[in-house]
Amino acid sequence: MFLWGAATSSYQIEGAVREDGRGPSIWDTFAHQPGRIRDGHTADVACDHYHRWPEDVALLAEAGFNAYRFSIAWPRIQPTGRDPVNPAGLGFYDRLVDALCERNITPVATLFHWDLPQALEDEGGWLNRDTAARFADYAARVAERLADRVGIWITLNEPFVHMVYGYALGVHAPGRTLMLDALPVAHHQLLGHGLAVPALRANGAAKVMITNNCTPVWPASDSPEDRAAAEAYDILHNRLFNDPVLLGSYPDLSAYGGLNCVRDGDLEIIAQPLDGLGINYYTPTRVSGPGSDGLPFRLEEITGYPRTAFGWPVVPDGLRELLESLAQRYGAALPPVYITENGCSYDGIDDRERIDYLAGHIAAMRRAEGVDVRGYFVWSLLDNFEWAEGYHQRFGLVHVDFATGARTPKASYHWMRDLIRGGAGNGPEREGGSEH
Repeated sequence: MFLWGAATSSYQIEGAVREDGRGPSIWDTFAHQPGRIRDGHTADVACDHYHRWPEDVALLAEAGFNAYRFSIAWPRIQPTGRDPVNPAGLGFYDRLVDALCERNITPVATLFHWDLPQALEDEGGWLNRDTAARFADYAARVAERLADRVGIWITLNEPFVHMVYGYALGVHAPGRTLMLDALPVAHHQLLGHGLAVPALRANGAAKVMITNNCTPVWPASDSPEDRAAAEAYDILHNRLFNDPVLLGSYPDLSAYGGLNCVRDGDLEIIAQPLDGLGINYYTPTRVSGPGSDGLPFRLEEITGYPRTAFGWPVVPDGLRELLESLAQRYGAALPPVYITENGCSYDGIDDRERIDYLAGHIAAMRRAEGVDVRGYFVWSLLDNFEWAEGYHQRFGLVHVDFATGARTPKASYHWMRDLIRGGAGNGPEREGGSEH
């Protein structure tokens, strides 16, 4: 069965940050620091999903989605990142999963979507190897309660983005500015993933995977310098996170200081067999080289394409290019692929631009050759807290009035409903992969 889904994350929608025993996360701390978030917004309330989740499950069901990708807030389960477990936190997700199953919606649970317990950050966060062990313990606790009903488990969401924005550039929580010295964050996240996989399976998890944010990398010209810059960016953005998981090895990182934190046996742990690979795609990346600040590349603007309200170029065929490049690079080592995020920011409820965006990307996904795509998840079900942008970027199929919490389905929501039901006019057909 091909999975048609919508995706969200805990910190972006739940609110209720101080209720029912939830501990503080790095994002609670970061968002309350002056100047960190546009216009001083916080996610203290967000979409109030913690209280309004039955309404959101009903929206999923009405649209016909057969899967829902949500994330679990680690600080709700273990307020300090360690036992004891908070029963109220587990109870919330227990009720959510039950409600999804009652509607024949496959629960797809992400264990880490960037909201690390602040207590673990105080001990070094993902720069500390022990955080990987803490993550595996947390995964086991959640699976003990939910694995009998969750269809797919995703260990980490976009470890590249969390490393770069959170630890290298400081524009996301925890706000560190380590540049290339942030590379151990990559390894410790991947080690946490590798340790969590057997912990999940030991507690009955049916399918386990990781979600990586990937991008086609375009050199700004055919010059040797720009081609070298593209190769360097591809290594740090794509291969650093896919190679260890799929091939059991890191690409050559000697030019970037290497990874002295890798110990014997780590790569065997990271390369646990997976049931799928989640891919989040938004846009290609164009680079020239060399860059400044010791980096071997410089990011360049992509011109000649429409832009979203966020200013991101809309390049649907980049998704086909990305999928085919994964198939070519990894061959038989590439498991089934799920598009776990794809979406865009536009204002308004009559969001025709979003419909065009989704139609183009779904069609591009279907054109990809040599790759087994088994699911497509729109980012996002709801307008939500868009990290450093606060509430200024609206990615949702459903409009949220952040003053009242009221939900209003947009034109794109109705379009997706018609697509899933097989009546999207000239849009792509319902079937989207090799498994129907």
